[in-house]
Amino acid sequence: MSIQRVLIANRGEIAVRIIRACHEMGVEAVIVYSTADADSLGVKLADQAVCIGPPSPVESYLKANMILSAAVATKCDAVHPGFGFLSENAEFAAMCEAIGIKFIGPNSQIISQLGQKAVAKQIMKSYGVPVIPGPEGTFIDPEVALVEARKIGFPVIIKAASGGGGRGIRVIEDPATFVNSFLEASTEAQNAFNDPQMYVEKFFAHPKHIEFQMLADQHGNCVCLGERDCSAQRRKQKVVEETPSPALSNALRRSISAKLCSALTQIGYWNAGTVEFLYEKGELFFMEMNTRIQVEHPVTEMVTSTDLIQEQIRIASNEALSFNQAQVQTQGCAIEVRLNAEDPAHNFRPSPGTLTTLHFPGGNGLRIDSAMFTGAKIPPYYDSMVAKIIAHAPDRPQAIAKIIRALQELQVEGIATNREFLLQVLTSDDFIRGDYDINFVETKLLKAEAK
Repeated sequence: MSIQRVLIANRGEIAVRIIRACHEMGVEAVIVYSTADADSLGVKLADQAVCIGPPSPVESYLKANMILSAAVATKCDAVHPGFGFLSENAEFAAMCEAIGIKFIGPNSQIISQLGQKAVAKQIMKSYGVPVIPGPEGTFIDPEVALVEARKIGFPVIIKAASGGGGRGIRVIEDPATFVNSFLEASTEAQNAFNDPQMYVEKFFAHPKHIEFQMLADQHGNCVCLGERDCSAQRRKQKVVEETPSPALSNALRRSISAKLCSALTQIGYWNAGTVEFLYEKGELFFMEMNTRIQVEHPVTEMVTSTDLIQEQIRIASNEALSFNQAQVQTQGCAIEVRLNAEDPAHNFRPSPGTLTTLHFPGGNGLRIDSAMFTGAKIPPYYDSMVAKIIAHAPDRPQAIAKIIRALQELQVEGIATNREFLLQVLTSDDFIRGDYDINFVETKLLKAEAK
């Protein structure tokens, strides 16, 4: 394999996850870190560690030139961006390409194309993938956008063309409020992403959020490793993920998988990627594509016995996929919960601090992805995730029972966590039946609790 040393341009549990994958492949791992992460598990486990700046992400993990300087200084062959930070930054990928360091992800041109949601939608539509109804292209003028919105029919949703994390989004039910809502969202998008462009789509009131895990190499091979149901969300952020989705039929699953493989092969995509859909009334509608590994990738790994990080590294080394679609076999059900340092009793406010006690659950079929340990500090500058807890079992009821048992066994002291909230989600009737959509956490669980 051509890649012998990888620089990890990330932190936390994903950095640890990549280090472990590298070491299992006999590949050296170099990590960059901010001063806030000097004592982190990633720094302890990596073969080399390079400090690149103070705690602020803008001065460290988003500092592309500092990261690449570290890669050159430590003679790395490749950079793995993980998720978040620079993982979908086409300019950063192009900088890697320019200095001869492999970017473990698709090429910069593909990242740029698929990172523009309106462009991605047009590309997928041209290859027969069903998309959310709406006009092609983006809008800056709210009056022009209103004309198109009337053609779709209200309610509509407007989204930032370069958006993410729930910012620059508005649901508009009345044409009379369209212009003001558009201007508010456009201003928010400009401030957050330096891009005021918006696109307009049909709004689905009760959809599920379904995403498909793809792998493609540089030799024209592509496979789909099934879907994940990410409908359990709070403020558009995922809290529980599962695979397979209890809602999809095998026929729909096979049909979309084939169309996605065809589309990605024809546009020349390679590496891991996740294609996100809305699902309502038996139909899937393309929403966007993430050109990186996802937070919830472990559930797919559990049911397919695939190491997606190692596959990413092999693909970046220009190796062909070692298996084809017919060889992809899924076994049982896997569920992941995101244990966060946040306080549900006080509107989920962040709870940074020192973990005075941390005991993770164990047992057959359980996996813990975490960078935390007793005595570790959760800094206030980054995502508040403590761990991802993943349960795998022969069927969905057993997987639910296993993840509930794991959360009950978990011991955490020194900080507040969302454990009880996660148990509330997992034991709700809607979740147990598999009959839930992206609204159920906020409109049923939390609203009922507030009364």
